[in-house]
Amino acid sequence: MRDILRATDITGLSDQDIPPPFREVVERGWSVTAAGGRVLAGLRSAVTGGPCLDRLAEEATVNGRGMTDYDLPSAPRERTPLLLRRCLAYVCACLREAREEFGDTQVKAYFSLSFADTDEGLLTSNVTFCTPLPDVRPYIPGLEDVTDAAVAEVSAEDCSVWL
Repeated sequence: MRDILRATDITGLSDQDIPPPFREVVERGWSVTAAGGRVLAGLRSAVTGGPCLDRLAEEATVNGRGMTDYDLPSAPRERTPLLLRRCLAYVCACLREAREEFGDTQVKAYFSLSFADTDEGLLTSNVTFCTPLPDVRPYIPGLEDVTDAAVAEVSAEDCSVWL
């Protein structure tokens, strides 16, 4: 992911880089679940099913989504920077809102770029947010060792450098 970030122009990153449905999620802000999970209010009602194993799982389940990419070119050279800009703009907007809502920078974003296991093999991306907890294993154990995708953990502090 470091190489991809270095090779991508992210100057001028703004909310305009975020697809409209994700902009709506940002605008709805954050809420807290009964278990204390920090979740995006606009995604909370979309999750069905029973209770999660722990707070980290609850946050990742509610907050995780594939980034809109149906309107992007299919060639990786053209697609990668556009998809990355969308993810980073969304991540930074959500982390900014989390910092304002919770008064801290504990929420982290995780996003990945990988090729879909389909005939087209298009580059796709997933984004989620969760709060690392001392008594729960990390959302992505061995983040630096992931080899089947480009993965990043992003904090609000990281976003202040990019914006």
